[in-house]
Amino acid sequence: MQDMVQTRTPAHLWIVGGLATLWNAFGCYDYFMTRTRGAEYVHSMMPGADAEGFMAYVNSFPIWASIGWGLGVWLGLAGSVLLLMKSKWAAPALLVSLIGAVIGIGYQLMRPADVAGIDGPVNMVMPYVILAVALGLLVYARMQAAKGVLR
Repeated sequence: MQDMVQTRTPAHLWIVGGLATLWNAFGCYDYFMTRTRGAEYVHSMMPGADAEGFMAYVNSFPIWASIGWGLGVWLGLAGSVLLLMKSKWAAPALLVSLIGAVIGIGYQLMRPADVAGIDGPVNMVMPYVILAVALGLLVYARMQAAKGVLR
């Protein structure tokens, strides 16, 4: 019988995986609420914005941009949970999430909303933060897979 060597899971995996799960869970919540509650939700998140105008903008997305947005948030959450499960499938899920985010956010950056009240500094920076986090999570998952932490 061969000796089994168990490598201890690094503490940073639990920290990164936990924070990533919270981050991506909020993205899923935002996606779901925007799609189901519409202007009511948008108004609660951005009180000074023209919520109806913003929803008209979101509803005008071509199907490929909407699919990209959905893939970005839902596979980001799946990838984060898979990271916590130490699954080798975390990196592929996070790769598809990044591609989805690039598609969804790329469309929004190429065709910015002309809606009153959403041009604040946070809304101008957040797309880049989302892309940076998605890329960072993918790089982290690939590094952990290469080290044999993800199986």
